[in-house]
Amino acid sequence: MAAPGRIPQALTRAATRWARDLLAARSAFAALVMAALASLVAGLILASITETLEEFPGLLLLVPAAIAVKGNIFGALGSRLGTAIHAGTFRLSGRRDSVMAQNAVASVALSLALGVVLAILAKAIALAFNVSPTMSLSDFLVISALGCLIAAFVVLAITLATAAGAVRFGWDLDNVVAPMVTVAGDVVTLPSLVVAAELAGFDILTPSMAWALGVLAALSVAWGLRSRLLELRTIMRESMPVLVAAGMLDLVAGITVEKRIEDFVTFPVLLVLLPGYLATAGALGGVLSSRLSTKLHLGLARPSVVPSGEARVDLATTFALSLPVFALLGLVSSMAAGLTGHAGPPLADLVAVAVLGGLLATVLIVVVAYYGTLAAVRFGVDPDTYGIPMVTSSLDLAGAFTLIVSVVLVGVV
Repeated sequence: MAAPGRIPQALTRAATRWARDLLAARSAFAALVMAALASLVAGLILASITETLEEFPGLLLLVPAAIAVKGNIFGALGSRLGTAIHAGTFRLSGRRDSVMAQNAVASVALSLALGVVLAILAKAIALAFNVSPTMSLSDFLVISALGCLIAAFVVLAITLATAAGAVRFGWDLDNVVAPMVTVAGDVVTLPSLVVAAELAGFDILTPSMAWALGVLAALSVAWGLRSRLLELRTIMRESMPVLVAAGMLDLVAGITVEKRIEDFVTFPVLLVLLPGYLATAGALGGVLSSRLSTKLHLGLARPSVVPSGEARVDLATTFALSLPVFALLGLVSSMAAGLTGHAGPPLADLVAVAVLGGLLATVLIVVVAYYGTLAAVRFGVDPDTYGIPMVTSSLDLAGAFTLIVSVVLVGVV
């Protein structure tokens, strides 16, 4: 039997832990709401480019993967910087051998390389899943690689500015970086793809650009893998396999959406909802994975099959955050679609779709984020580098699936 004096001590520790987490949850909630609202910009852009989607068949297949690349690469970047800040090793420095500079260079090189890889995989998966017609491989390469490269510089600037803000104002980067990167990836990537699409479809120009981008990507990877800078070389070596695997999951998510393209074109409000829905699921998973990663690095949580006390608080907080954020997302998506003239189901039905799908997605979020981070630790790899991409990409696939399921269950289509 526990000594009487230990019970108040245990209750005090539990209360302190929940109070501390409540403060962290407030900043995470604010960032998630900001991400959900900003993602409407991406949704409205997506709903407004239905002609482009029809002109370049297969583009909608690429959209979730291209957006996710930004979250995977720069979410992992933010998580690594967050761990460095907590560990006291992060410095704002432009020196080529600094933690910040090596991470920044690696992130841009990975963006270009993954843009090329995603284009090749997208064409192959479209053929394998009998998605027809689709645009040419050259068109895929130019839109994907150039779009990812353009977006990479913008998202990099936002990620580094967020890290600088965390140092300057004492923010916990683990709570804000995933939503902020998600916002940046959503808002920046779609316009970047549309801009890149302006250079697709030409007989000589497009194939020439495709070859140039492919060669540049190969040289970037080779240089990164042979660099004398240890952290840069490690990031490139560890990131490529997991990012390619994550990209394949995102492309399968794109197949799920592409197969239902008629429903999305009939009700464009679903296109308005789609980026924010996937972004919210990914951001929730990113926040959870990043927090768990930091606690595992610092020894504040144990890598156990049954979540420890600190981990259980994080899991419960994720559920608490998800309901209001998904409900708000459904509400503002319906309002935004109504104001811009995009057809859709009644407000109550769209909110029901967002909340029901969000609940289903959150169950998968806590399972994938916790055990994905745990698996990274068990296999002796950096959970910051491996955890975030696999979690967010798994949740893109799960998010696309749960959205379709909730649309059918609510009876929208």
